Amino acid sequence: MKLKTFGRHGKEGVKNLTRNRWMSVASISAVTVTLLLVGVFAALLLNLNDIGQQIEEDVEVRVFIDITADEDSREELKGKIEALADVSTVEFESKTEGLNNLIDSLGDEGEAFESLKDENPLNDVYIVKTEQPEDTIKVAQSIENFKTVEKVEYAKETVERLFSVMDVARNVGFAIIGGLLFTAMFLIANTIRITIVARKREIEIMKMVGATNWFIRWPFLFEGVLIGILGSVIPIALLIFGYDYLYTEITTRYPTLFIDLLPAYPFVFEVSALLVLMGVTIGLWGSFTSIRKYLKV
Repeated sequence: MKLKTFGRHGKEGVKNLTRNRWMSVASISAVTVTLLLVGVFAALLLNLNDIGQQIEEDVEVRVFIDITADEDSREELKGKIEALADVSTVEFESKTEGLNNLIDSLGDEGEAFESLKDENPLNDVYIVKTEQPEDTIKVAQSIENFKTVEKVEYAKETVERLFSVMDVARNVGFAIIGGLLFTAMFLIANTIRITIVARKREIEIMKMVGATNWFIRWPFLFEGVLIGILGSVIPIALLIFGYDYLYTEITTRYPTLFIDLLPAYPFVFEVSALLVLMGVTIGLWGSFTSIRKYLKV
């Protein structure tokens, strides 16, 4: 397509927006609201996914070794655990290290346990991490059957609930985003349809004087793209300034928070690029839908 022709189609697309300004405003508003909600949900889902990964990385199996087990038995147990297909690492924590960690974690109250150092009642422990967090339950159940294992802890209910909540949150978020995008595409398609109806006579004349099908279609496609781009401006601005403010506030006020949000930059730029792409995509899709159905050229 020649640059001059390209510019002509662009100008016609802009004119189409002004010809049906109220429907254009309605479509742009719909895209704005849609992309704003999509941006919010995308930020939530991406942060939720990252937080979930942070938590999942901390999921571990603690294998309490029988207090009567000798060194050879402990090494044999370690070999069996390492041989399991889904095991990533196996670290040994002596009962002395375990008691010191307990005392440190309790702060001033930990001094009450100093007297236990002479007769330490704790077990030696193997700390096991799996290749994938989802393998934790299966690995823990396998280890429970090994000899010299007194008990296995892996916060069963917490792990199962975490995976369940993460799956539900992702599915609900994607369903909501899908519904919002469909609504915006429907409104854009209606806007293009009204433009086509309003210019029906003009289109017939253009066809009679030899205009090609795509020469007639391009302005409507430009109109859809413009609606998508214009609808993404406000959501992007709110996302950049809003997320940056939220991230700064949370990291400043709660520096010891056990979870970390995704850094504002380049995160907001990546989501902004996604919103522009989605705006253009739903604009094009709405235009194509309307052109295919109502523009018989």
